Amino acid sequence: MAGAAGAARTVAGAARTVAGAARTVAGAARTVGDTIRSSHTTAALPPVRRGSAQRKTARQLEKLGGTGYVALNERAIPGSEAIIDHLVIGPTGVYAIDSERWDKRLPVRVLGGKQLFHGPFSRIDRLEEARWEAAQAAELISGALGRDVDVRPAVAVYGPKLPWTVLTVRNVDVFAANHLRKYLRRSVKAGRGRRLTSAEVDRIQAAAARVLPEHFE
Repeated sequence: MAGAAGAARTVAGAARTVAGAARTVAGAARTVGDTIRSSHTTAALPPVRRGSAQRKTARQLEKLGGTGYVALNERAIPGSEAIIDHLVIGPTGVYAIDSERWDKRLPVRVLGGKQLFHGPFSRIDRLEEARWEAAQAAELISGALGRDVDVRPAVAVYGPKLPWTVLTVRNVDVFAANHLRKYLRRSVKAGRGRRLTSAEVDRIQAAAARVLPEHFE
């Protein structure tokens, strides 16, 4: 009887060992599965390279001074971490332009007129951010001047070739950054609002400089 009891205890111990090993294997499998799923669902967007793109656009804007345009570069929106790369004011209106350098190896396309993709990655968040920045600038400048001032959101892209000159997606103008002059000329042809006089440009620039402080790294 004692021998049978000992054998039973040995079998039970072996069963517990096997069960423990099974749980360990299952846990490892879950960890691997979670890692694989995470790699698919949280794949990072290609980094947006800032700095060089803003400098290139700023240089382009400097050359437009003789045509009645002025630019306030790197302006902070109070109460947030958002930065307007270029607030451009000129005869055709006021623009909040963000300059971005995207991976030139990935194509840019639009689906249904409302979805902007850079390769497999959606850039809708960038459009929403640009639109929000323009709305904030418009509210602040309008409040400072005591009259409505419309600010047009835009994204200037360096890197990939865009299959259009200027395309408006979700009320944000998207264009290749080297077409900046063409973009502003197109705004003239589109007749967006009434033209601003040089005195109005000066007043809007002064108000914008007060309510949108310079951003310092």
